[in-house]
Amino acid sequence: MIFDLITFVVTFVIALVLYPFVIRWLRRLKAGQVIQDELPDSHQKKAGTPTGGGVLFVAIAVLAGLLSIPAGHRGVLPSVAGLIVGGAIGLADDRSKLMVGARGIPARLKFPIQLVLASPIALLALQLGGTHQLLLPSSFWILFPLAVLAIVGTTNAVNLTDGMDGLAGGLSVIAIGALVLLLPNAQAGEKAVAISLCGALVAFLVFNRYPARVFMGDTGALAIGYALAAMAIQQGVMLLLPLIGLVFVLETLSVIIQVAYFKASGGRRVFTMTPIHYTFHHNGWTENRIALSFWAAGLVSALAAAGVARLAT
Repeated sequence: MIFDLITFVVTFVIALVLYPFVIRWLRRLKAGQVIQDELPDSHQKKAGTPTGGGVLFVAIAVLAGLLSIPAGHRGVLPSVAGLIVGGAIGLADDRSKLMVGARGIPARLKFPIQLVLASPIALLALQLGGTHQLLLPSSFWILFPLAVLAIVGTTNAVNLTDGMDGLAGGLSVIAIGALVLLLPNAQAGEKAVAISLCGALVAFLVFNRYPARVFMGDTGALAIGYALAAMAIQQGVMLLLPLIGLVFVLETLSVIIQVAYFKASGGRRVFTMTPIHYTFHHNGWTENRIALSFWAAGLVSALAAAGVARLAT
């Protein structure tokens, strides 16, 4: 526990010192956020805020993982690979979005890419963690496709949630922290990556809280999703991922329900706007209130997942 605390503090301080330089670097690159036209007026003023800030907390966590390998901690490999692969896809998506009027890599292309690149991550997590998954059969041929879908689903859920200052970053710290500190079977190397990522993410939140000075972008969101799912698979708690990240799931479900009902009803809506955090904002909630309320819900669901895991083992 002392080593975990030291790791957290060191990575927090390093990220806190470096983020002002990263923000200036992103400004020089003209990496300003492109805001979709349909988003509320309160979001339009965020256009031009530097995006892609996730590159720093991803790099710090990857470096921490690589430094653990010489000590024999091969358990870092799935989460480090997830951070690299997810971050690379996100970086390509962020670059595409910076084009005038661009919405990023088209979903018809991005989804297959995510599936293909999730496969080696899922395989590595199952190999290093074993095929014993909580409340699931131990058949590799059942677990492998489920693991691939879990990675892609988690990645897109985190990405959808990243729409308000501080929201996705705080929820990610809660989910990752609970996964490696409260749930069983976290390997030493995996824990080093997770704690480093949490420390750097908390520093990122200093600059991402409302009004945000930098956004994580898809570079950060997709990397978090890949790594979070890889850790859960490696620990044998893949089935608990929806509970660990319940707010991410609910945000995604709000989009699915909205789109399905819109098409079935000929243009009517269930929610004012999705993901559902925009509905709360439309109803007068401030971004800080939304972030804090959703964080509280995320903490409750993560604690519930930890309780289920301990009862089932």
